[in-house]
Amino acid sequence: MIKIHKEGLGAIVVSFVFLAVVMLFASYLHVNSWIWDTLFVLCVATWFMVIRFFRYPFRTQIVDDSVVFSPCDGEVVVIEEVYEPEYLKTQCLQVSVFMSPLNVHANWYPVSGEVEYVKYHPGKYLVAWHPKSSCENERTTVVVSNDKGKFLFRQVAGAMARRIVCYAHKDLHVEQNTELGFIKFGSRVDVYLPLGSKIQVALGQKVVGKVTHIALV
Repeated sequence: MIKIHKEGLGAIVVSFVFLAVVMLFASYLHVNSWIWDTLFVLCVATWFMVIRFFRYPFRTQIVDDSVVFSPCDGEVVVIEEVYEPEYLKTQCLQVSVFMSPLNVHANWYPVSGEVEYVKYHPGKYLVAWHPKSSCENERTTVVVSNDKGKFLFRQVAGAMARRIVCYAHKDLHVEQNTELGFIKFGSRVDVYLPLGSKIQVALGQKVVGKVTHIALV
């Protein structure tokens, strides 16, 4: 079952009005029929692409404290041990998932726990797979702690993205695979895991939010 995400309703209405105005203007100018037909097809296709981008699939919520689930749909582009300087200030395992404009762009909590840190950072719009995008692009950082440790999630805007939506706030108790937020257009999500976590994915692997196990803890 597919529905439209609430973050997309405004964009869908605005795009419909804009495309309708374009078609009315073309009709007013009495353009050639083949131009009008081509423009009509392009407008309809564009509108359906906007609708498709904001689709929100129904997926069963699974809760398993031993598993870190993928926070989004996309492709694994980073798996490495790194130093996390913003909040954890320690060595971690980083797994990053890139979302193309064709992917579902809702984000979910990979683990359950208490939100102890949330911060939005304005920034650049480098392509989301660029190594510096995690520290220079527009992004929101969320840290959730539980008895397995502290887990940091970073929503990173890409070259096309211009708005990150995050529903987290400090001291909120969150359940695994409930909604964290939404990123509009191409982007990525970084997950920082405690050392010792057993990675369950490989570089280049396609993952599904709320479904794919990215690590065991």
